[in-house]
Amino acid sequence: MIIGEAFLRADGRKGIRNVVAVVYLVECAHHVARRVVDRADDPDVHLLGFPGCYPNDYALRMLKALVTHPNVGGAVLVSLGCEGFDREGLAAFVAASGRPVETVVIQEAGGTRSGIDAALQAVRRVQAAMRIDERRTPMTLAELSIGTICGGSDGTSGIAANPAVGRAFDRLIDAGATCIFEETGEMIGCEGAMSVRAASPVVAEAINQSIANAERYYRAMGYGSFSPGNAEGGLSTLEEKSAGAYVKSGSRPISGVIRPAQAPEGPGLYLLDVVPAEPPRFGFPNISDNAEIVELMSCGVHLTLFTTGRGSVVGSAIAPVVKITGNPETYARMRDDMDVDAGRIMQGEATLDDLGHELFDLVVAIAGGAQTKSEELGHREFILGYKSIEAAGPACHPGGR
Repeated sequence: MIIGEAFLRADGRKGIRNVVAVVYLVECAHHVARRVVDRADDPDVHLLGFPGCYPNDYALRMLKALVTHPNVGGAVLVSLGCEGFDREGLAAFVAASGRPVETVVIQEAGGTRSGIDAALQAVRRVQAAMRIDERRTPMTLAELSIGTICGGSDGTSGIAANPAVGRAFDRLIDAGATCIFEETGEMIGCEGAMSVRAASPVVAEAINQSIANAERYYRAMGYGSFSPGNAEGGLSTLEEKSAGAYVKSGSRPISGVIRPAQAPEGPGLYLLDVVPAEPPRFGFPNISDNAEIVELMSCGVHLTLFTTGRGSVVGSAIAPVVKITGNPETYARMRDDMDVDAGRIMQGEATLDDLGHELFDLVVAIAGGAQTKSEELGHREFILGYKSIEAAGPACHPGGR
């Protein structure tokens, strides 16, 4: 199924957006990079970055994956000059992907004002190079990757919005797409149901290990992923929240377990495990919904289906975010931020299958260039912190035995 014209990258992948990433490589360069994006005044110039000063393998892998994301056409790296981040390695990786990339070192440029000027000029040169190299090509659903996450959940999430996403995932997977769900820390207790759907015994074992690890990690942190807003919204227990989070995955076989910055090896349904395997070092893994959206993007998702009962307003840099609420009161109050009113299920005006079809059609439209509400409002949230996490082994993918 052809879903529209995509941006063909030199590495062979196809993007549904054509973004210039302005990337700060330490918090000390954040202000300069932000001012560059502000002055560029272009909806296709987005701010990314890593605030830490000392090196972190996870952050480097993440930025390598994000700055060469299919939706990114070029990059400007903004360095203070004395941080530990491997800016040369990142620049070389981006250049090897065929994307134009430039690096501005603030200390060498002469400070804030001259650094902003130099980086803004670099953005213009990267944009010019992107225009020269721009190639459009038809894109099929089999080349599309979609992620899902929930945030600000309430009692309607597991009844309406989340299972509607599950129905859409089933249709998308049947059409050849790649779909990724995550939040292992919010699916504790669902490992039995998931492992039954595993594509192989090894994948089943990987699912069980992922959930067990999430439970250990959360116990060590002394805090679970259950907020006061969840309770105020009608969620009674963590078990209820876990079941609601799980139904976003639909009913198709789970092809593999992946980790952040690890792309699936083929189409199908994948579980993204974002919880470190070692004891806590850098803080709570579910620091924010946007941190997990970023990890989904690092695995190549072109867009994310975000369910919210209470009414989250976030979007994301690089990849569009589609916001779906199962709460009719939230939709009525926040319709400027919500793309889909799944509360019609609660009111008996639509079925889960109706919403699954609607979401499928909306995914196709957005992949073809239609704007989400968060894009129209200028939401480009991004967060990347320290973490210690390794890739999943090859046995966790299809064909692993």
